[in-house]
Amino acid sequence: MGLIDSMVKRLPMSPSGLYLLVGMALGPGGAGLIVLDLTDPGHVKVLEWITELAVLVALFGVGLRMRVQMTYRVWRLPVRLASVAMLLTIGGVCAVAAGWLQVPLGVAVLLGAILAPTDPVLASDVQMADTEDRDVVRYSLTGEGGLNDGTAFPFVMLGLGLLGYHELGPWGGRWMAVDLVWSTLGGLAVGGLLGWLASKTILVLRLRFHEAVGLESFLTLGLIGVSYGAALLLHTYGFLAVFAAGLAMRQVERRENPATSPAEVMGPLHTADVETTSTHARKAAAYLTHTASEFSFNIERLAELCVTLLIGAMLTREVFHAQYVALALLLICLIRPLAVYASTFDLPLARGQRRLTAWFGIRGIGSLYYLAYALTHAAGEEWRSFLIHATLCTVVFSIVLHGLTATPLMAFYQRLRR
Repeated sequence: MGLIDSMVKRLPMSPSGLYLLVGMALGPGGAGLIVLDLTDPGHVKVLEWITELAVLVALFGVGLRMRVQMTYRVWRLPVRLASVAMLLTIGGVCAVAAGWLQVPLGVAVLLGAILAPTDPVLASDVQMADTEDRDVVRYSLTGEGGLNDGTAFPFVMLGLGLLGYHELGPWGGRWMAVDLVWSTLGGLAVGGLLGWLASKTILVLRLRFHEAVGLESFLTLGLIGVSYGAALLLHTYGFLAVFAAGLAMRQVERRENPATSPAEVMGPLHTADVETTSTHARKAAAYLTHTASEFSFNIERLAELCVTLLIGAMLTREVFHAQYVALALLLICLIRPLAVYASTFDLPLARGQRRLTAWFGIRGIGSLYYLAYALTHAAGEEWRSFLIHATLCTVVFSIVLHGLTATPLMAFYQRLRR
């Protein structure tokens, strides 16, 4: 990929589509070099770890891109998409699965929660290009991908509870108080506090003592790990904590230079100037977030490659059974668009912007993580194959359809904006 990346960018497809084909060639149906069997608990655990790490790095990177002040009205759209639209999507998938496919209600809710979140990794082609990108479509899709990979967790727990694998409490009281309210708000608070504290500490050490200079990759991974671990210890959602940590780090930088972009603040950066720039009174915050964002972006690309290869290797004929194909197309072409239209009807969006937002609800690594999490915590059930095949089919159709349309549609949109 390092050799042919510039050529891939000119192709009418996303890199993930190419990775998917290579994965199929390396899987059991091809060379047989990659074998991942989701009926094996050990393989499921490996998939959970890989996808968990991929989502964590991606969520931190998404948070770092969101430079707009939290009180601005532009935040209404991503928040609405990650809450109301996601709820409607879960309800739509649940209705199709329980009503048409005749699966138990708990399985239907679980499938809806697995397929509802959009992906912060595979959606990079339609997300913000940089921190100064103020396009409402790109900003909304970026914010949605960062938020709803965490906000889907309560409904995964609800599905597991309905199946008897999680305590919901009388009339769902425990689920509402702990899984829905405390875990969500607590995760955001823990991550935001740690992101702010880490950023302030690093800047003080650099500006006053010229310490903690360099190794931004360690600082990035350290903040991700501490935020995630602290959130889990407090029984809150680690995904939301990591997103909030990246967001808090970016907001610290914005407050240091509210009227100037990070690129303008840093100016031309040369290797010999790294220590000078990282300890400069005006440039230190911009340099910290720039290097952290650059590192996380590279890890995101590596995660995209690894996970999409695994998806390709797991594909079999059973994945593309008619009922799974119909479910995938209903979600992508009907349920998602209707959920977006219903949740944003009162927001000031142009017709083309609303259509693009409705179309690009890309499913990917987040869905695979929730699938692996559900399989790990509810082993030995007869509906395992249903969840596996439905999820893989939907993710593959999303990669293909959205990958083929992302470049031409976004290019056409940019021409219309100009």
